[in-house]
Amino acid sequence: MTPKAEESSGPRLDERITGALVGAAVGDALGGPVEGYSPDQILQRHGGRVHGIVGPWNGDAWRTARPIAPYHKGDGHVTDDTLLTHALVRVYGSVRDHLDAYAIADHLVPDLMTNPRWIPELEAEALPLHRVFLAEKWLVARLHYGHVDPREAGVGNIVNCGAAMYMAPVGLVNAADPRAAYTEALDIAGAHQSSYGREAAGVFAAAVAAACAPGASPDSVVAACLSPAKDGTRTAIEKVCEVAGAHRDFESALVPLREAVAPYDTVGPDYRRPSLGARRPSRLHAIEELPIALAMLLIAEGDYRRAVLGAVNYGRDCDSIATMAGALAGALGSPVPEDWSKAVAEASRLDLWEPPRTLTEVTREIHARDVGRRRAQEAAFAALEGRPCSD
Repeated sequence: MTPKAEESSGPRLDERITGALVGAAVGDALGGPVEGYSPDQILQRHGGRVHGIVGPWNGDAWRTARPIAPYHKGDGHVTDDTLLTHALVRVYGSVRDHLDAYAIADHLVPDLMTNPRWIPELEAEALPLHRVFLAEKWLVARLHYGHVDPREAGVGNIVNCGAAMYMAPVGLVNAADPRAAYTEALDIAGAHQSSYGREAAGVFAAAVAAACAPGASPDSVVAACLSPAKDGTRTAIEKVCEVAGAHRDFESALVPLREAVAPYDTVGPDYRRPSLGARRPSRLHAIEELPIALAMLLIAEGDYRRAVLGAVNYGRDCDSIATMAGALAGALGSPVPEDWSKAVAEASRLDLWEPPRTLTEVTREIHARDVGRRRAQEAAFAALEGRPCSD
């Protein structure tokens, strides 16, 4: 590659992986303390929009105040989105190849059950299983205790963003190959989710892979999502991103974006009191988090700070929305504010830069193996056709 070509390709692989994983964690930490609330409630509680790290919604009463207790959300603490993302990176570090549903059963579930780690929201060392919610505890119940076929274990779980929220590593391992990322994430997520929850996992992984491509933009990321997306997920992304195109700041977009996604969202207007049709399988519906994250990426024109703050101030499941928006903006190469990343790492007592180092190394190994496999298949096909294989 010539110096000019190298310059035009943008950030290197390691920089994009670091940006995506650190960006996801920081977005998660910023969104955590306002998760579940509306933009108006956030405005009233904080006397304005959230512009960085804030404290718990209920202040010092976080240990007992419902509905959040006993989690210390705020002050730069990451949530289960980041804990599961890092857990999936560890699975890649163990397997050092592409993953499937069996890898979740063989590696992720034992990690959740048997390896105590520092849990920022609990301010204690505990098993990750003690922090994740019931939709994620489902993995342990079905795979460890139920001995269900991993490829089908997600059937019956509530349909939410639980699998999608930690699929960024799949997109990074398949950098610049959205179709491969989509396929791998669908396989992995089969152990956890079904219906539009599983679909969102595949589409989010495709989005992250697309964001890693040289010359990628928010528009190209959305296009890469729409290519494989099916049913309500595809339609929701189309409608929400169409609305996003009319806005240049998140403030004016908060209400229109919610109105655009509402017909596809099953949770309903009150996030704390889901509707009777909430989180049930459907070909017409979609999770709310992914279309909104893509919309915020478009409105921010790929800028990390603007995309994440838009996601945070949207409220509702904003830690997961900001996780996704942060991963995408970081993968595009928009820098994560250093003061935020350092503060989150210190508050959460986590090395946010170790998982990217691990995943970069593994991604290079997997790519080299993929190239060898592809060349072997090309040689075999050429032999079948009775012609020499070109180098």
